[in-house]
Amino acid sequence: MKCKGDQDMMNRLKQQLDMAALHVAAKATAPVFFGYMAIGIAFGLLLNNAGYSWVIALLMSTLVYAGAAQFIAVGFFVSDASFLEIATVTFLVNFRHMVYGLSLFSQFNLTGRLKPYMIFSLTDETYALLTGLKEPQEVDRGRFYFYISLLNHCYWIAGSVIGAVAGSFMTINTTGLDFSLTALFIVLLFEQFTSYSTKIPFAIGGACALLSLVIIGKSNMLLAAIILSIGLLLIFKGRITQHESD
Repeated sequence: MKCKGDQDMMNRLKQQLDMAALHVAAKATAPVFFGYMAIGIAFGLLLNNAGYSWVIALLMSTLVYAGAAQFIAVGFFVSDASFLEIATVTFLVNFRHMVYGLSLFSQFNLTGRLKPYMIFSLTDETYALLTGLKEPQEVDRGRFYFYISLLNHCYWIAGSVIGAVAGSFMTINTTGLDFSLTALFIVLLFEQFTSYSTKIPFAIGGACALLSLVIIGKSNMLLAAIILSIGLLLIFKGRITQHESD
């Protein structure tokens, strides 16, 4: 009886920690909710205008979950592009996620069997939260990271389906909705900037982006800026950590 009671207590504690992780993750992903709902609705409307139902929007956002690549895919569907063309462009557009993963080993290892889903569900916004948020001490960090990824995924699915369904009933002007993700990035950047005492990472990121823009040009600067930023952040990791702890 004692063993059963101890087991029940452990299960209740685990459930409480799990709910706490979900609650904290929901608060952390609130900015992403608004951004993903807006841009997801825009995607759903675009897909509907191309002649596809909400079911396709649901399947794409659930099984593909590629953000910008999904918008590109709609254009390919309309132009009857080959599978090889779609696969190649999608790979190039999302190649930066392979670079993102290099800095997420510690976070992903905490999620155990959920690690494959964490890899699949990695987006720009999820990456920003996983690397930019201060780790909560009162919750299971592995579950916290998982819920951030899961909630962001759900927001994107919901926005896509709502947009596709709405598009089948009414004509909606989507002008300006494509700025939603840019606005979301600005909000996330501001939150991170105010949360940390050291501003070295922000200076490095800004300098690398500007340098890549000048040397490579705006069309191909993103990947170069990311690689250069990660390299410099690794070099100055000790100094950044010391500044943050002071």
